[in-house]
Amino acid sequence: MKTSFLLYTSTTLLAFLGAYFLNLGADNAEQYLAVVAVVFIDGFFGVWAGTKMEGFKTHKALSVLKTLMVWVFMLTGILMIEKGFEGTFWLSETICAPFILFQLISALKNAARAGLIKNELLQLILDKIDQHKVNEKQD
Repeated sequence: MKTSFLLYTSTTLLAFLGAYFLNLGADNAEQYLAVVAVVFIDGFFGVWAGTKMEGFKTHKALSVLKTLMVWVFMLTGILMIEKGFEGTFWLSETICAPFILFQLISALKNAARAGLIKNELLQLILDKIDQHKVNEKQD
């Protein structure tokens, strides 16, 4: 009797958690895909550039997976807060948008280090991003 109660309770708890996280992931699939995509793009170009410069380093390649897991857990926590508290709908965009922007800039720099983008083109892109700094110098 005691064993079946424990089995039913644990099965119910695991089913609830599975359904909750499945629903959370399905409702916000685009945000999860964006985080996964930018981390893998940056990691791909970073490993490529690192291989050209100093050879393949396993611990650097595995750091891509560590970064991915950290940001997936961060996004999950943020989305749980948004779902649990009204008025926090802006939280995921505020926290994740700068991360995605920095990862994309890092991917561009890694692609340039790998020789896939010319340094002049990279500099032009980065100058366009920091256009406000150029305008401040002219004033």
